[in-house]
Amino acid sequence: MTQVFKLLFHRAFWVALGILVQAAALILMINRFQHYFVYFYGISTFISMVVVIALANGRSKAGYKIAWIIAILTFPIFGGVFYLVFGGSRVGKRTRKKMESISSKMAETLDHNRSLIQQITDENIEAGRQAQYLHKYAFSPVYTNTDVEYFPVGEAKFERLVEELEKARHYIFLEYFIIEEGLMWNTILDILKRKAEEGVDVRVIYDDIGSIMKLPYGYDKKLEAMGIKCSVFNPFLPVLSPRFNNRDHRKILVIDGHTGFTGGINLADEYINHIEKLGHWKDNAVMLKGDAVYSLTVMFLAVWDYLRGIDEDYGQYMPERYGERQYPPDGFVQPFSDNPLDDEAVGETVYLNLIGRAKEYIYITTPYLIVDAEVMTALCNAAKQGIDVRIITPYIPDKWYVHAVTRANYGLLLEAGVKIYEYTPGFIHGKTFIVDDEYAVIGTINLDYRSLFLHFECGVWLYRNSSIAHIKTDFLETLAVSQEIKWEVYQQTPWQRRIGRALLNLFAPLM
Repeated sequence: MTQVFKLLFHRAFWVALGILVQAAALILMINRFQHYFVYFYGISTFISMVVVIALANGRSKAGYKIAWIIAILTFPIFGGVFYLVFGGSRVGKRTRKKMESISSKMAETLDHNRSLIQQITDENIEAGRQAQYLHKYAFSPVYTNTDVEYFPVGEAKFERLVEELEKARHYIFLEYFIIEEGLMWNTILDILKRKAEEGVDVRVIYDDIGSIMKLPYGYDKKLEAMGIKCSVFNPFLPVLSPRFNNRDHRKILVIDGHTGFTGGINLADEYINHIEKLGHWKDNAVMLKGDAVYSLTVMFLAVWDYLRGIDEDYGQYMPERYGERQYPPDGFVQPFSDNPLDDEAVGETVYLNLIGRAKEYIYITTPYLIVDAEVMTALCNAAKQGIDVRIITPYIPDKWYVHAVTRANYGLLLEAGVKIYEYTPGFIHGKTFIVDDEYAVIGTINLDYRSLFLHFECGVWLYRNSSIAHIKTDFLETLAVSQEIKWEVYQQTPWQRRIGRALLNLFAPLM
């Protein structure tokens, strides 16, 4: 009963109720027009036809088009109208225009280290092309003078994060999809409050939908009262709008410009297994020290300036200002970001580039295996060529319907020779690609439509860096406690379950 009352007085309930009222009003309005059914039906059908034609000729992924076309054909009277309200896959014109200048500034600020791309190209032309792509289309230069430390679980990252936060003297920037009060966040918050009192510039960005059930309403004002600057990304309002499709799914923490963290780990207790939510929570992260941290800093500042409507001098946050240090040569490091502001699917292209250049093996961990036709074809083709393709997904899901779609995709992959495993101790949330002992990507980008095309994301591309060996070792150790899904066993799945998964898979791009 306490939980029911808690939900009734939660902001999420009232926002959801407001949206339902608007949706109901829209449906009632449509019903009112039944007196003019012939005219209304004609207009609605015309709108739906225009939407279907626009979808078919648009630049959206085929799976997204099919899902909406099926929905529109199923509900021809108001399917087209609902697409116009909910179906936008990109940000609005106003938001796009507001961020264009910031994106241009980001591109100009990070347009350096071109000589390193040539250096990589001289070693390996295929690696050089990947680095060139990220530099040109994600405004993401490649770096050398950087140390990379890999954390195979949230507990290890948390311990090191606290250690590094205590060393902060000038500024701390945090940008997370989920923040939840508990041991992890409260420990960090105590340090942030103390640092703010000492004059450290402390800034926090959190995504409103990601944290809506985790933090009380007005939490940003609470942080501001503590001396911590705080901005909320895309506040959740009771208004029907496609802009809620775009979330800030990134996890970035920067300390004094010379130390940065990213990966899949949010600031909540299940990520460090302080509480058990879905069995053992398996996640990962990396800490960067050195020049490459500047890209993480600029990523944060670009979003911060957009949310605050300000224009800062990014040069004052360069790593050498507060932490000039030389690290021994250790391959190449290239942090990158992805966003829905353009038609460039950076995250998916990075993954496809890795799959296409593999010669020996491709090892992947992902919580959601909801791949589109391009990724599916690339993985199957790699396996058919004799490349060792292995994917680890969760055994215990966080969303049953998403997990059903994940399992629906097993069939084609298994048939092609891809090896699939489920992490039996619990839920695996890490997002990693490892290829041929030479390449790795670790970050926030899931293998699903929302992550690849609708969210603000980030990752780190690694080439011939020593941390790749640690990521691979962790993958193999995780593999040892995971169960392999055999093709013969998968074929015995009951037909009712197969049909249910197939139907859900049709609408996977909308999940």
